[in-house]
Amino acid sequence: MTPNQHAPDRRITAGEHLQRIVAQALGTLPGPVLVRLSGRPPVVMDGQTLDPHVQLVLALRKKRGARGLVEPSPAEGRARFRHECLVFGSPKTKVGAVRDFDVPGPAGPLPVRHYAPEGEGPQPLTVYLHGGGFTIGDLETHDEPCRLLCRHARVHVLSVDYRLAPEHPFPAALEDAHAALRWAQAHAAELGADAGKVAIGGDSAGGNLAAVVSIEAAREDRPPAAQLLIYPVTDRRRSRPSEAMFSDGFFLSTADRKGFSTCYTGGSAEADEDPRVSPLLTPELGGLPPALVVTAGFDILRDEGLAYAESLQAAGTETRHLHVPSLGHGFLHMTTVTPAAHQAMVRIAGDWRALLDGGG
Repeated sequence: MTPNQHAPDRRITAGEHLQRIVAQALGTLPGPVLVRLSGRPPVVMDGQTLDPHVQLVLALRKKRGARGLVEPSPAEGRARFRHECLVFGSPKTKVGAVRDFDVPGPAGPLPVRHYAPEGEGPQPLTVYLHGGGFTIGDLETHDEPCRLLCRHARVHVLSVDYRLAPEHPFPAALEDAHAALRWAQAHAAELGADAGKVAIGGDSAGGNLAAVVSIEAAREDRPPAAQLLIYPVTDRRRSRPSEAMFSDGFFLSTADRKGFSTCYTGGSAEADEDPRVSPLLTPELGGLPPALVVTAGFDILRDEGLAYAESLQAAGTETRHLHVPSLGHGFLHMTTVTPAAHQAMVRIAGDWRALLDGGG
């Protein structure tokens, strides 16, 4: 079994099925009721008020004693994350068609999943790179976010199961991401997509990969049509105020980030200075594909995402910044239980399509 292959999914228990039903039912309750159920006053930090549904979810996670994302090991973290996404990833958003296959990668076959939108005629294609600190996450954990993007942006989505650390440390994931974009640019028409609009995107670690691949591909004169960067990792070299402010208790913690860094680059300070790890350190960010950069209010990565958007704009790259102040890191995985997360994803999809259509 290779590192990105998984044992059969553990079946959802009756108790977990009930948790899903209760979580979805809570989504219909008024905000003040959810805040009271959380057992604490509304969470207001840095002028932002946390969404009541998210506040309750965080309170329940704390009560259950939620573990770090790579604790006690990356393998166990992967299995836990995958199962949580399975439990709360339904009902699935309907798209035109879904198909799994392999494309050539630098180390052998690279698994991908193609989501085709409903309707006729070629539409843009987005190569999507999942988040998870380069260590956890796969095609299954990001199935529902990709479906939402496909349906509401009316685009083809090619989700990539790139190699994960620590079994495959930097730059393995980056090499796979670059290979996937190259394949998509050459074969978009075979997928029924518009070969002239092959874009790239991702969330968190995937946003980092999308940003770096966009830079490298532009320098090779084969850029993607646009780049979608959802709460991306852009600077591992320095800490910003948001990292201290939201260091614990908001899904992605500083400890999680350190664990991911150890897996991906061995925690090397020298690697953190590499623009392929910290794209904000790229000397010249002009001449890049148009970008949509999304940040979340309660997220340790908020400030570096904003800094990257500002640096792109300052360099003359067409850039749109969408900030979601009431949500935190990982809100893409809360769309089935948190109305605000679903609304945010629909807004992202609409802005993404506008950018692809030249309305950025």
